[in-house]
Amino acid sequence: MTVLGGIGFTAPWMLLALLALPILWLILRAVPPAPIRRRFPGVALLLGLSDDESVSDRTPWWLLLLRMLAVAALIIGLAGPILNPQEEQTQGTGPLLIVLDGSWAEATRWPQQTEALEAQLTRAARAGRTVGFLTLTRPEAPAFQSADAWRSRLAGFDPAPWQPSPVDIDRAIDIADTLGGFDTLWFSDGLAYAGRDAMLDALQGKGSVEVYQTGADVLALAPATYEDGAITLTAKRALAGAERSVTITAQGRDPAGNIRVLASVPATFDAGSTQASAALSLPAELRARITRFDIAGQRSAGATTLVDDALRRREVGLIAGRENREGLELLSPLHYIEQALAPAADLIEGGIGDVLPANPDVIVLADIATLSEAEQAPLIDWIEAGGMLVRFAGPRIAASDISRDTEDPLMPVRLRAGGRSVGGAMSWGAPKTLDSFRESSPFYGLEIPQDVTVSAQVVAQPDPTLAERVIASLSDGTPLVTRKQVGQGQIVLFHVTATAEWSTLPLSGLFVQMMERLAISSSSAGIEASDLHGTTWTPLRVMDGFGTLSDAGTLPGVDGADLMAAPAGPDLQPGVYASGDRRIARNVVVADTTLTPAAWPADVPVRGLDVADEQPLAGWLLSLSILLLLADVIASLSLSGRLLKHSNAAGLILAALFYAPTQADAQADDSFALNATAEMTLAYVITGNASVDEMSDAGLRGLSDTLYFRTSVEPANPIGVDLERDELAFFPMLYWPITPDQPRPSDTAYRKLNDYLRSGGMILFDTRDANIAGFGAASPNGRKLQDLAAPLDIPPLEPLPADHVLTRTFYLLQDFPGRHSGRDLWVEASPPDAEQVEGMPFRNLNDGVSPVVIGGNDWAAAWAVSSNGAPMVPIGRGFAGERQRELAYRFGVNLVMHVLTGNYKSDQVHVPALLDRLGQ
Repeated sequence: MTVLGGIGFTAPWMLLALLALPILWLILRAVPPAPIRRRFPGVALLLGLSDDESVSDRTPWWLLLLRMLAVAALIIGLAGPILNPQEEQTQGTGPLLIVLDGSWAEATRWPQQTEALEAQLTRAARAGRTVGFLTLTRPEAPAFQSADAWRSRLAGFDPAPWQPSPVDIDRAIDIADTLGGFDTLWFSDGLAYAGRDAMLDALQGKGSVEVYQTGADVLALAPATYEDGAITLTAKRALAGAERSVTITAQGRDPAGNIRVLASVPATFDAGSTQASAALSLPAELRARITRFDIAGQRSAGATTLVDDALRRREVGLIAGRENREGLELLSPLHYIEQALAPAADLIEGGIGDVLPANPDVIVLADIATLSEAEQAPLIDWIEAGGMLVRFAGPRIAASDISRDTEDPLMPVRLRAGGRSVGGAMSWGAPKTLDSFRESSPFYGLEIPQDVTVSAQVVAQPDPTLAERVIASLSDGTPLVTRKQVGQGQIVLFHVTATAEWSTLPLSGLFVQMMERLAISSSSAGIEASDLHGTTWTPLRVMDGFGTLSDAGTLPGVDGADLMAAPAGPDLQPGVYASGDRRIARNVVVADTTLTPAAWPADVPVRGLDVADEQPLAGWLLSLSILLLLADVIASLSLSGRLLKHSNAAGLILAALFYAPTQADAQADDSFALNATAEMTLAYVITGNASVDEMSDAGLRGLSDTLYFRTSVEPANPIGVDLERDELAFFPMLYWPITPDQPRPSDTAYRKLNDYLRSGGMILFDTRDANIAGFGAASPNGRKLQDLAAPLDIPPLEPLPADHVLTRTFYLLQDFPGRHSGRDLWVEASPPDAEQVEGMPFRNLNDGVSPVVIGGNDWAAAWAVSSNGAPMVPIGRGFAGERQRELAYRFGVNLVMHVLTGNYKSDQVHVPALLDRLGQ
């Protein structure tokens, strides 16, 4: 590219044609415009006369100038002029390798970096260079291709939620060694990391290296901690610059279940400081709703910290088998437990009937042998729902018959009568010490003091399952602590007392650690890697480089020690991990993370990402040339007197030049919104199949007519909805016919659909195949429905129960036929606790609306009417067929009324109580 006068030219040799402009000027000036010939009889009188001065008629100078400018614009346009031409920093015509750090630190400025990449690809394409990409967070051998081929694939690049690891760098160096010579453009995230210098040396050995990185500071957020009743938040930055303030927001679910900002707090970096702290005091209920903290204005995984159980003080219910002895505090059954748990948990004391309604995380029973049926049943339900019951033995349990012949539901093992003690019937020669904890034990890794001994205990009966339930034992192999899983919860039994009567365990620090492992295990703030040895954690949700959470899908579990100590990477992605009822958030930035700015050697040129866009001028100049030539045509017509004869053509030309389609497009978008909101409007999803879409339109038109004549609802004409382009919030219900070949919507469309379902909209899925298959994957339409609905946030479904509100919102119905008469109709499953009220034929359901209704009866065909209101599709035969069509219309009316009014019919269950209060 040649730069002349600040403007670059891709084909500068074309400018030589400008030298011919003077010759063209002479030619055009010598040739006057052709005169118009008119036959006029009176001219014969002038024959033979001569003029003293003869002046030849020539082309006006301004018309010549117009034509010269048109030709000059054409020549310059073909020379490929470029405004703001960028100097080619990388010399040569060989391969060009673009290296990306590809970490979370680039996420906030990722769009800016993408623009810089596009500019570099444009230059490479102009120079005819092949380009390859190497991302250090996911190193793979690059494929060198044309720059134009890579430009269309830039949208597929995204930052990883981790930085390049030493293993990644070693692999990237090995990849570079296998390649020939090339120049490198390195897009840096601005942070230093191990192995970067070695990577730079390897690239410099292949050719020149240029670095592009932003001058903006990198911000990050350390995990939140809970101290002294307040949440402590620490923001970090790489550059210790001037004083700066940032806002940290707390996000979580409101009572309606929607994600929103629950609180915010400012944090200020002092001048020269790289950390800023802020304290946020919130009520416990609000604190428990928080799911993440973010630095406002920063869109990266490093500026986001996920919340686990660390911010929530666990609630522990304490229940003793006897009252505290006044004046003998150390002999209280709960004294040592309270001392162990009080610093990290909220303690609740009382009876089972007092503790269970508070729904604590853990309940501790100290030497309670027998529970009544009224206490046992709700306690078992609480455990199965995820609670943990911790029991301590004592004289009462040793003297009782609990769990002797058969295993008690609230005991992990069967017990022998009488227990075992020093000097007793089952005597030990001396108190026993504790054996080391196995890897499968939650106590694994704890150091056992030598002075912890046991002098008495209740003994477990031998059983085939006993070995797998023992999580702590004595030196002779006798079980000391046993555990079993019950539903989502577990039951743990200490075979000794919670006091110092049977052992010295409650007097030791080991007892505090064991209780913390069991009852305070959700507090991940102080957990060390050794604390999680032998545990496996399953990822629930993982975070991408932009800080967006998504379902973990089928990602494998990780070892507990690796979860806390290993660096983030493809095998350990940042996110929320679970083990049983425990939740631990693995964040990108940890408490001891230090953000160090990258420093490059003096021989490596470092440039910013703010690259002025090159503006090609060829199109503008060629357009100007065409406009000037059109102006020349109009001027020539005017001078020759032919303009009026061709005025229509000139008008069409001007209209075509000044037509603005964008205004019409904006009016079209406005008209869609106006049509959709002027009246209540039913809508159907456009499938791309013309016959199916026409039937959907005719079906909803017939249903709208029925609603108009039979109810107070007056719908407008139905509208077809393009999921990729149209807004869905305007419509209370969408009819979605399923065809085997309809394309799957994009991720953006699915996001709109999920927002639509969560905000109260309903989708009626119609597989239209009830004549050949039931609901499911038995037909191509059914399999397509499963594929289309997989990304949707659909609740559990069940076949429509006989007392569902859809059977009585307007008409009393038990069948819901369309063109087919299949019975299967699937809706959101009813609450499991819904009960039938005495005197009413239906259950007391909630007031929600099922977000989806699924069937295959082809209702649109049964509803469809032509322009004159006549049915379009025959249904059955004779009276039975018309009866089936009538039931189809009634189902449609019930469905729309259900969408518009909710389960208001269910409120009839309250009629007896209302009449009783009114004295009727």
